[in-house]
Amino acid sequence: MFDKPAAGWRPSASLNALESRAQQLHFVRDFFAARKVLEVETPVLAGHGVSDLNIDSVKACVAATPGHSDLEAWLQTSPEYHMKRLLAAGAGAIYQISRAFRDGERGSRHNPEFSLLEWYRPGFDDQQLMQEVGELVCDWLQLPNPQRLCYRDALIKFVGLDPFEATQQCLASRCEAWVGADLAHTLERDACLDILMSHEVEPALRSEPPTFITHYPASQAALAKTSRIEGLEVAHRFELYVEGVELCNGYWELTDATEQRRRFEQDNQRRADAGKPIMPPDERFLSAIDAGLPDCSGVALGLDRLLMLKLGTGSIDDVIAFPIERA
Repeated sequence: MFDKPAAGWRPSASLNALESRAQQLHFVRDFFAARKVLEVETPVLAGHGVSDLNIDSVKACVAATPGHSDLEAWLQTSPEYHMKRLLAAGAGAIYQISRAFRDGERGSRHNPEFSLLEWYRPGFDDQQLMQEVGELVCDWLQLPNPQRLCYRDALIKFVGLDPFEATQQCLASRCEAWVGADLAHTLERDACLDILMSHEVEPALRSEPPTFITHYPASQAALAKTSRIEGLEVAHRFELYVEGVELCNGYWELTDATEQRRRFEQDNQRRADAGKPIMPPDERFLSAIDAGLPDCSGVALGLDRLLMLKLGTGSIDDVIAFPIERA
């Protein structure tokens, strides 16, 4: 996997790309300074991973020191849990430019180590946060403000299926073209919808203006609040697509510790069913929610992908100095 040292010492990104990255970081910090949002730092290495079925943490081991035993640890997939602990402690509006790590993710838009911008706004709902996300992204890219399209309408428009009404058989049959009949008919409903989103909706969004996809099915809420809107149970979750590239994932955050624990347990059942290791819940995070996570919205935005769009490149290797094969 790794290049030979003699062959792989040079950076994959150009000097122009590295200069643009520095300008991007300056832009982000100016953006939040003008809004009086506090920059924070939280651990990259911690004693917990995440339970999300679709995200795998990178495991580490911290050797024992006098009076302590070896510690099983994980490189963080996002600073979310720690930042919410700061919110519960009264930090107010905060942001972080963080290194994040996800195992098994490598491709034209993925590197196992990447740059993530995450921020939280107490007192904001998802609609208000979308406005701010649009300002940051579209000011940097010099694009018009994003349009908004609910998840249901996006699937109807670009796939021709109602994601809330279509039968499981119908969804699986539609996925056959992408993953084959044998696999398609073993997938659960949300897995089928994810395939249709990535293979049919995202390509269609390449020719659309910047677009927020909103009101995902409640089963895809992750850490978001849910509501009943127009007779449907939906999540207060949004994603921003620019030229078909998913840039961010945002929530009007769940503040119910009991419900959050239930979702962690549900995640782990799915992980067990998929043959993945169980990830014990982060009890400090749950205690912080229980102590009083303020009503807030938050979002995680991929800075590498944002820079790719700025420079007009289709490969993440063009915007990071040393991808995993050269690291």
